[in-house]
Amino acid sequence: MKIISQIFFRNYHLVVIAAGQCLCIFGQTVHSATIEQENNFKNVLEKMESDVLALRDEIERVYQYRCNLSTLNSCGYSNYNDCTSSYPNEACVSEDEFVINCGEGMACKASWDITTSKVSIPEALATEAQGNPTDPEIIESVCYTRLAEPYLVTKFERDTYYWSQYNVSPSWSYFGAHNGMFRQIPATHREQCGSYDHRRRPWFVAASSGPKDLVLVLDISGSMNDYGRLNLMKEAAITVIETLSVADKVAVVTFSDDATVLNDEFVLVRATKENKDRLIAAINKINVNGATNFHAAYTKTFDLLEETFKKESTTGCNVAVLFMTDGQLTTGPGPDQVIELVNSKAEEFQTDFRRKMTIFSFSVGQDADEVVSKSIACSTDGIWVPIEENKGSETDIATAMAAYYNLYALGLGEGGNEDFVAWVEPYLFFNRKKMGTTVSVPVYDRSVSPHLFLGVAAVDVYMDALEQIIGEDAASSPMLERFVELSTARCPKIELSERELDALRFLGGGERATCGVSNSTGYAGIVPEKCPFESDWPSQLWANTEKENKSYLERACCPREGSNEVNDSTEVCTIEDVNEDFAAGIYADNNNGDQDTETPNTNSSSAKSSTMIYVIVGASVGGALLLSCFLALIVKRKNLATVHPEHKQLLRKILYNDIFINCPLPRLVAYLNVIVGASVGGALLLSCFLALIVKRKKNHAKSNKREPLPIRQARSNASTRNNTPTAAIASNQTHLASSNAEEGRATNPHGEVGYESAAELPVAKAVQVSPSAPPINPNYE
Repeated sequence: MKIISQIFFRNYHLVVIAAGQCLCIFGQTVHSATIEQENNFKNVLEKMESDVLALRDEIERVYQYRCNLSTLNSCGYSNYNDCTSSYPNEACVSEDEFVINCGEGMACKASWDITTSKVSIPEALATEAQGNPTDPEIIESVCYTRLAEPYLVTKFERDTYYWSQYNVSPSWSYFGAHNGMFRQIPATHREQCGSYDHRRRPWFVAASSGPKDLVLVLDISGSMNDYGRLNLMKEAAITVIETLSVADKVAVVTFSDDATVLNDEFVLVRATKENKDRLIAAINKINVNGATNFHAAYTKTFDLLEETFKKESTTGCNVAVLFMTDGQLTTGPGPDQVIELVNSKAEEFQTDFRRKMTIFSFSVGQDADEVVSKSIACSTDGIWVPIEENKGSETDIATAMAAYYNLYALGLGEGGNEDFVAWVEPYLFFNRKKMGTTVSVPVYDRSVSPHLFLGVAAVDVYMDALEQIIGEDAASSPMLERFVELSTARCPKIELSERELDALRFLGGGERATCGVSNSTGYAGIVPEKCPFESDWPSQLWANTEKENKSYLERACCPREGSNEVNDSTEVCTIEDVNEDFAAGIYADNNNGDQDTETPNTNSSSAKSSTMIYVIVGASVGGALLLSCFLALIVKRKNLATVHPEHKQLLRKILYNDIFINCPLPRLVAYLNVIVGASVGGALLLSCFLALIVKRKKNHAKSNKREPLPIRQARSNASTRNNTPTAAIASNQTHLASSNAEEGRATNPHGEVGYESAAELPVAKAVQVSPSAPPINPNYE
């Protein structure tokens, strides 16, 4: 585990070096925090980094079983799709954490499942029936990551205990594969099916490429108007900018006859949300006109980089130039002069500034000229990739743009960066309710050299706890500076042979993207080796498709009170104003904030008072009627001759009315009055009695639910299944410990941070399993 030690002074403290990661937090930006606050903040960050490193270790472990027949055979009909599947143990999320906007000022609680992970695959990659993928590598990723589910389930249970000390709930843990497969726990439903691609998210690119200086060079000549190339280029450029983190510096250059820098200053700027939004707005306003001058574009780019280096407005790491064009060079010096310019400047930057620059050249759109762009890439140790519209589906921009972070990922798996982690700028989570941040780490197959990049493991954390600890707002400048410094790592050192570089080109654009160095399609560490059992790949991955073709509200909303099904959408939206403060009682609860049972807003204090008044009045009237009827019958049966004359006269007036004492009809009416009064009074008393019994039962049921909600749900769900999640992870840990012992390694050091002793961990005793087989959650076989 990475050990971070810090020396504090009154207004500043020293630079901290930890496992190849430079953590520089200056006193000028954190002077408002006390030493105790800083230490507590550091402890929480250490816990988060330890958690994500442990998750990485688990994914790397289960990857070794990806080609096992048992892994593939047990994978079919065993996974849950975030758009079409019903989860086995869905429950309601508290309204202060996740609500769903139903439109017209209405909202509902969302449902999730903390005992199950869910899988997402972009629509462009899930082209088979019911959203199944066709790519064998994606199928393998779904299957081997399923083996990590017991670990994920128990991790969430542990995290619930840890974060309860800050009165916040744990957030999501997940793994995003480089091929587009995404697995997450807790399982939630996706609003727009097939729309999520984690490879476009900052947490993924930050962990897979590290800090970098990046310049986007965009062709805005007249030919870009053809075949929708301009819109395609804008989409690709915006995708790149959106994936950058605060550890990166960025600039945008546009060119036609001449070149222009879109940045406000003639230097690269920090990739904060504010700066990224400004550049995206500028890209959206681009219009095309003029000829295509590559030489002018590269000249302006190199001048910008040189000025940035001189002013030290740089990350100090690798330089990526992403050059997007339709490839039709029409003016200025020709390809040979452009290649000479690129090579000379690359050598100059390496000599004068010790900076390595790589050209990533992209041919954009249908019928784009590939010859010039590819020749420049091949002649400058760069990478060329085509960006095209996929027939019958949306463009897979993320796959095309993956070339540059795949290159840098090769340098983050070894050397001084083995435990490199990345933090991103705090952002509003997708539930649109809370600010949070993400800590992520690259995952590799370390059995080959160079290490094969598999994807990124990540853990989310709400900013509530960090704000409590440090006393700073999530959106404040000091808080932002903390995450900027947390994300500064030793720069990835890229040293590839020509053969390895060509294999990387193949990975990004297929055979047509290679430069003919060699047939490198099977090179270990660059291109994943295929599993030999093609016939054993499952064709149906999903356990069920019960929610296919249902609306988001039907899939994701919790049931109304009294409903038995989670997706009962009949009048499901019960919140009057989605913008109100949900924590203030829109879903009022009778158990001091316990939010397990959804209760309508009418259950307020005034409603409770009215109910009690009704009970008291009803009981009084009913009791009075019964008492009067009882007295009437008693007096009627007694011999009135024994009663004092004055009393007898009074009773006759009360019971029969003296006027009608000898009239048979009024006597009959009197008897009916007695019967009706007794019936009404008895009914009122009985209803009051039943109401009190029901109320006592409700209070008793709520009094038994004092543990944190996710833990109660996990215990309840576990009792109905053959094996509990904790038992499954215990088996997992036993297997891991035995295999580590055989190989002379220490057991995973990352799993117990934040607990004083093993006794505090809510994990069942380990059961013995065969060390020859991977631990698979038995609930899904």
